[in-house]
Amino acid sequence: MTDMISPTDSSPAATHGYVLTLSCADTPGIVHAVSGSLLEAGCNITDSQQYGNPDTGTFFMRVAVDTTTSFSRLREHLESVAAQFGLKWTLHRAGAPIRTLIMASKAAHCLNDLLFLQRSGTLPVEIPAIVSNHRDLEPLAEFYGIPFHYIPVTAGTKADAEAALLELVEELDVELVVLARYMQVLSDDLCNHLAGRAINIHHSFLPSFKGAKPYHQAHARGVKIIGATAHYVTAALDEGPIIEQEVIRVDHGHSVEQFVSMGRAVEARTLAQAVQWHAEHRVLLDGHRTVVFD
Repeated sequence: MTDMISPTDSSPAATHGYVLTLSCADTPGIVHAVSGSLLEAGCNITDSQQYGNPDTGTFFMRVAVDTTTSFSRLREHLESVAAQFGLKWTLHRAGAPIRTLIMASKAAHCLNDLLFLQRSGTLPVEIPAIVSNHRDLEPLAEFYGIPFHYIPVTAGTKADAEAALLELVEELDVELVVLARYMQVLSDDLCNHLAGRAINIHHSFLPSFKGAKPYHQAHARGVKIIGATAHYVTAALDEGPIIEQEVIRVDHGHSVEQFVSMGRAVEARTLAQAVQWHAEHRVLLDGHRTVVFD
C-alpha cells in the first residue's frame, strides 16, 4: 500500500544560499535599504561586506544570505531597491560551480593545480573543456577526464582559432575563461568579448623582464623578489585589473632552476586564488582596479 500525504501535512521548505553583489554611486541609505529588502524577502544575512571608494564616489557591497525564498522571487524583491539607487547588481546561487574553460600551451603547473583543486572539491568550478595550441598537455586532460581541444594558432589562422574558441564558449555555456600559461596574445576583439570573465597569470617581472626565459633574466640580474600577478584580461597586454599578487624572496644562493621552480609554484597559487575569489563572487570591478572582498 502506498503512503499518502494529506493536504494538511507540510514539510519544511528547503533553504538556499545566495550571494548578492552590487555597486552604485555612494549615497546614504544603501546598506539600510538593501538589508531591509532582504529581510522583507525572508533572508537571513550570513555575511556582509562593503567599501566606498573615496576617489570615485562608488560604493561596493557583497552580501551572502540563507533563505527559503526562490531565486526569482528574491530578484523581484531586490528590483525596487536596485531601481531606487541605480544599482549595478548580480545575484548568484551560493556554491554553484562556475563553468570554466581553461587554456594552456605547454607548461603544466598552473593547469595541473587547477584540475587537482577542482577534483578535490576545493575550487568551486566546473571544467567542461581544456583548450591548447599544442598537444603536450593532452595526456593531463585525459588523466582528469576532461575534453581536450587542440586549436593550433599561426599568424594566418589566428582569427579562425579565436572563432573556434568563442564557439566553444557559447556551446559549453562557459562563464569564465582562465589563461593558465597560455602563450598567445588574444586579439582586442576577443579581449573585449570576454571582458570581466577571463583571467590571466604572468610573472611579476613585467615590464623589466619581458620575452623568453624571464626567470633566467631575473637570475642573471640578481633580483631579490620574484612573484606572480593574476588579472582580468584586457586589450592592453598584461595591464588588466589585478585580482591577486604574491611575492617570495630569493637570493644569490638560488640556482636558475630553483628560480623557475619557485616561480612556477607562486604562479599556480596566485592563479588558483584569483579563480576561487572570482568563482565565489568576491571580485568587483572598479575601473582599472578591483575590489576583492575576503
